[in-house]
Amino acid sequence: MVNALRIHPEDNVVVALTDLAPGTILEWSGAPPNQVVASRDAIPFGHKVAIVPIRKGQMVIKYGAPIGIATTDIAPGDHVHIHNLRSVRGVIKS
Repeated sequence: MVNALRIHPEDNVVVALTDLAPGTILEWSGAPPNQVVASRDAIPFGHKVAIVPIRKGQMVIKYGAPIGIATTDIAPGDHVHIHNLRSVRGVIKS
């Protein structure tokens, strides 16, 4: 059952379509069959989850565009939010 949404093929995060418990296998349309990502945290509905490793200082991509910079290393399955992401809204032109 699809429980996450990848908005653009270049995104390195998906959006939770429901509240996700830790350990939930993420399923999104277009996910590679060999890519298995489980939530490492409780993820609230509408929040972002990393689907690939994102290194500290690397851009977080959503909508196919940078939305912020990782302030710490982020592992696949990690909740991506203000505790590990600095917004670049109004700073970067895509």
